[in-house]
Amino acid sequence: MLDARGRSCPEPVIMIKKAMASNEDEYTILLDNRTSLENVSRFARVAGYHSDYTEENRIFTLKITKK
Repeated sequence: MLDARGRSCPEPVIMIKKAMASNEDEYTILLDNRTSLENVSRFARVAGYHSDYTEENRIFTLKITKK
């Protein structure tokens, strides 16, 4: 699980990009702002992944899975 809380873009995108170099089927990243959620989701989609999120106490848990 990646923790990108407190980080602003493009840092969360860079974090997930580096993680995806491991070529795993699933990633989870914690985010605390909607802009990062949208940017990381968009990056995942372009990279061939599906993403879905839940929100609790203004923290987004984004689950990214390979299509």
